[in-house]
Amino acid sequence: MSIETFPLGPLETNCHVVINGSDAVVVDPGGDLNGGLGEVLALLKDRQLTLRAILCTHFHFDHIYGVAALHEATGAPVYGPAGDASLLDTELGGGGAWGFPAVTSFKWEDLKEGTHTFGSLRCEVLLTPGHTPGSVSIRFPDLNAVMTGDLLFYHSVGRTDFPGSSQDALRKSLHKKIFILPQETAVYPGHGPNTNVGEELANNPYLWL
Repeated sequence: MSIETFPLGPLETNCHVVINGSDAVVVDPGGDLNGGLGEVLALLKDRQLTLRAILCTHFHFDHIYGVAALHEATGAPVYGPAGDASLLDTELGGGGAWGFPAVTSFKWEDLKEGTHTFGSLRCEVLLTPGHTPGSVSIRFPDLNAVMTGDLLFYHSVGRTDFPGSSQDALRKSLHKKIFILPQETAVYPGHGPNTNVGEELANNPYLWL
């Protein structure tokens, strides 16, 4: 198993491709065909991978720009958190915020908390609100890795000044869902470099939250 990461779209959102044999899932495709998504499609084609699912950690526009195009190109089903459904009708979810273009709409199914299997890929969805009301983190236990979206970054945390955000909820999500994981667990965030749970416990200046 392996993970390939592509910074995509106008805010260089990390799109993570998780691969096991001939199966793959894509987490947070944040760029369209003109914003780097072609690199993801080329990877799938070159390695002859079957995309089993498109997973969204939350429904902010910069994390979902490529969802519709990726679904159209592959036929893979789309999953996202029901708690963020209302965001898709706002500029932060549907696009238009800060002058960025609109997001092409797409059909999706609820990515419920708990264990899921997509082809040969097994993951655990953790409900981790704070940055958004329904934000989830996606843990791949066979890789000892968790994808945190915009909940947790290298030495930083997600913004909580957006409508629907909550600093208190983010703090609880970090301490009850992420920092209970083994310290060697790799953290693949929505922006910036990777880190791990132990590194953030020791050095993240925002843990006073």
